[in-house]
Amino acid sequence: MPTLAELTWVFARIGCLSFGGPAGQIALMQREIVDERGWIEQGAFLRALNLCHLLPGPEAQQLATWIGWRLHGVRGGLIAGLLFVLPGAAVMLALSLLYVAAAGLHWFAALFLGVKAAVLAVVVQALLRVANRALGTRFKLVLAALAAAALTLLHAPFPLVIVTAGLVGAAVTRWRPDWLGAHHVAPSSAPLQSPRRLVAATFVTIAVWLAIWALPLGLVFVLLGPDHVLWQLGLFFSRLAVVTFGGAYAVLAYMAQAAVGGFGWLSPGEMADGLGLAETTPGPLIMVTQFVGFIAAWRHPGVLSPLVAGLLGASLTTWVTFAPCFLWIFACAPWMERLEHAERLQGALAAITAAVVGVIANLALWFALHVLFRTVSEAGLPVLSSLDWRAASIAVGASLMLFTLKRGIMPTLALSAAAGLALSAF
Repeated sequence: MPTLAELTWVFARIGCLSFGGPAGQIALMQREIVDERGWIEQGAFLRALNLCHLLPGPEAQQLATWIGWRLHGVRGGLIAGLLFVLPGAAVMLALSLLYVAAAGLHWFAALFLGVKAAVLAVVVQALLRVANRALGTRFKLVLAALAAAALTLLHAPFPLVIVTAGLVGAAVTRWRPDWLGAHHVAPSSAPLQSPRRLVAATFVTIAVWLAIWALPLGLVFVLLGPDHVLWQLGLFFSRLAVVTFGGAYAVLAYMAQAAVGGFGWLSPGEMADGLGLAETTPGPLIMVTQFVGFIAAWRHPGVLSPLVAGLLGASLTTWVTFAPCFLWIFACAPWMERLEHAERLQGALAAITAAVVGVIANLALWFALHVLFRTVSEAGLPVLSSLDWRAASIAVGASLMLFTLKRGIMPTLALSAAAGLALSAF
């Protein structure tokens, strides 16, 4: 059992090195916590990872919180979860300040021309990786196609698609579990706690963390009123925190369409810029929500100064994005053994994961239209004559680096940014 100081030091290190998305972050924790130090047994680590996949929110950050909770209770969970997030949040805030300070400069726009084109290739790479892992049966493939069609052609709301997929999965698990590739989870030898004590502790945990989650929203409502952009940001990203199944890429399409088309906080290009910045920072990719909150509040400060509003917007979106993660873990971790054996819940999760592939496909299409074409009609169709040959060329080059040369995201983003600078001279 490590001391609290040892736990703090290790997760401070993990938080600063957690680049590469959830796969790289989970692998880093596996090496640091399980392989090198032996603080967590391999089977418990994998069971916790299964639990985190069941919950909304960034699974790597929730896994870090669970590790801290397992080793040092709530104090350990808070330390591990916060240190996993804070380094990336600090870097993203600095980059957001730089972004608004350099807005309008030619070289800055040229730089992000390359970044946006590279992000398109990164999203396609994420789509293929998730599809390869999630679509193991024909039924899952059909679910993914239907989800993509519902979002792209019918403009169905993202939460409706996720909820429908979960209900279908729960129903199918009862009659044809093989359609979802369902498998039996072997029971753990760990003793189970009394259900009565678990229920009581869970209710207390939920009540406390709901209050923590709602605290800044209450302050915004009282001090600034329901018409201020901070109230809109708090409500929107609180709803988002409940439906972020399948990782950051799955929810980005919903967030991008709402932030750009619904609220008008950002332009499509700025949304792609934010994702590019999030790819370069440690911590969860969902940190892009902080960028959206900063830009939205900076643009619509109300009675506040733009800087103060931007800082409050970034802080509020980060709070309502990650406070629920602690709620899920502290409330659900004691129930882990029982959740693993809820077959319908596992089936619902498998169906949601399949639908997430369609959601990411919709995101890739949305980015492609707004990155490669200067003009997109109200019907969502590109004006072919507005094709940006520079963005298309950089996107092809970034795809070659990722898929053919097997380069990492950071070198790809750096070279694409340099190509944006060079090609903008033409």
